Amino acid sequence: MNNNLIRKYNIPGPRYTSYPTVPFWNKEGILISEWKETAKLSFDESNESEGISVYIHLPFCESLCTFCACHKRITKRHEVENSYIETVLKEWQLYVDLFEEMPVIRELHLGGGTPTFFSPENLHKLISGILTVSKKHPEYEFSFEGHPNNTSKEHLQTLYDLGFTRVSLGVQDYNEKVQQAIHRLQPVENVKKVTEWAREIGYSSISHDLVFGLPFQTLEDVLFTINKTNEFRPDRIAFYSYAHVPWVKGVGQRGFDENDLPDNEIKRLLYESGKKLLEDCGYKEVGMDHFALESDSLYQSFVQKKLHRNFMGYSANKTQLMVGLGMSSIADSWYSFSQNVKTIKEYESLVNASDFPVFKGHLLSEKDLIIRKHILNIMCHFETSWESDELQFVELQETLLRLKEMESDGLVQISESSLMVPEHARPFVRNVCMAFDLLLQKSGAKKNLFSKTI
Repeated sequence: MNNNLIRKYNIPGPRYTSYPTVPFWNKEGILISEWKETAKLSFDESNESEGISVYIHLPFCESLCTFCACHKRITKRHEVENSYIETVLKEWQLYVDLFEEMPVIRELHLGGGTPTFFSPENLHKLISGILTVSKKHPEYEFSFEGHPNNTSKEHLQTLYDLGFTRVSLGVQDYNEKVQQAIHRLQPVENVKKVTEWAREIGYSSISHDLVFGLPFQTLEDVLFTINKTNEFRPDRIAFYSYAHVPWVKGVGQRGFDENDLPDNEIKRLLYESGKKLLEDCGYKEVGMDHFALESDSLYQSFVQKKLHRNFMGYSANKTQLMVGLGMSSIADSWYSFSQNVKTIKEYESLVNASDFPVFKGHLLSEKDLIIRKHILNIMCHFETSWESDELQFVELQETLLRLKEMESDGLVQISESSLMVPEHARPFVRNVCMAFDLLLQKSGAKKNLFSKTI
C-alpha cells in the first residue's frame, strides 16, 4: 500500500460501532423515560419477527492486560460473582417487566472483562435465569469470550448445554516478549487445548482474536502467530489493530513506552502481510478487521448483504433492539442509545432499588437515523446509496465534496446516487465514514479522542 496515503489518512477516527459515536452523544443525555419508551417501541416492532440481542458485561479479571481499553475490575476474589449475577438478573427483570411480553432472544453474548472468570456453576445460574423469563429465537446464536488460560472444559460444556455454539478466544500474539509487554502470558498449548475441547463438544463457530501493532511486535511475530493459528483452523479470525488510547484508560495502557510500538508504516506492513497470509490460508475478509472461512455464517451473511454491526461488533444477524446488561454496558434501541453506570457499587445500588442503571445516552434525530444507515452500509457492505428519498439529507453534497480527495486518490468510487469502497481501499473505510459523520465534522477531529484509523 502507498505509504504516502497511509501518512495522509492515518488520523484519529471512530470505529463506528454506532452513530452517533459515544463522544458526540447529546451532552444533556437521555431521560430514563425516553430510553424506556424507545426500547419498548423497538421491542414491539421487532421482537416477534427478528428477536432481540442481549449483551451481558462481566467485568472481572484476575490480572490487567495492558493493551485492553475495556471497563473491567481486577480482583482475585471470586466471591464477587454471586452478587453481580443476582444484580444482572434483577436488571433483566426490569426489562422483562417493561416489555410486558416474553422476549425472544436472537443473539446473546457474554463479554468482559473475562466471562470465564466466573465459575461454570455461576454462568449456568446467570443464563438459565435469563432464559427462565424469555425464549430462544429459532435462529438464535449464543456466544462468549473465553480466556485460553482459564476456560475449562466444564465452562465450554456448561455453556454449550445452555445453547452456546460460538466461542471467541483472545490470542493477540504468540511471541513471549510481546505477551510480557501486554501482561498476557498464555502458552500456545492452552489455546490449542481449548480450541480442541470446543470442537469435541460441538461448537459450530470458533474464533481467535489476533492484534497487530502491539509493543515489540515484528512482522515475523505476526506471520508466526497467523501460521500457528491456521494450524488450529478456527472458523473466524479477528485481526484487530491495537488502539493505543492511554488517555482513555490511564495506567492500563501505559505499561510500555510509546517507542516500543511499531511506527505507522511498519504497523501497516503488519496488517497487509497478515491479511495476505490469512487470504492465502483460505480466510475471506468480512467487513473491517474480520476474516472467516466460506462455511462460516459471518461470511455467508456478508455475501448475502445481511451483515450487521453494533456495539458487539459485526454480527451475522440483524436485530433492531440490543439490551445491554451489567456495569458500563451499552444498549441500542435503534432510536436511542444508553449506557449503564461504570462502577459496580453504583450499578448494584441502582438495580437493587429497582432503577434502570442508565447514566447517559442519546436520542437519535431523524437526520441521525439517516446518517446511521449510510455508515452501517459502508462499514458492512463497503457501499451506500442515496437513490431513495429517505436516504437523502441536506448536507449530502457537502459530504460528497469532502470525499473528492479520497476519490482522486482512488479510495472511493462515487456515482450520481451511490458510492463504493474498492477492495484495495478497505483499510480506509473509517475515513470514508468520517466524511458522513456530521457531528464529527462540526466539532473537528480532536486529538486524544479516538485511535488512528489505519
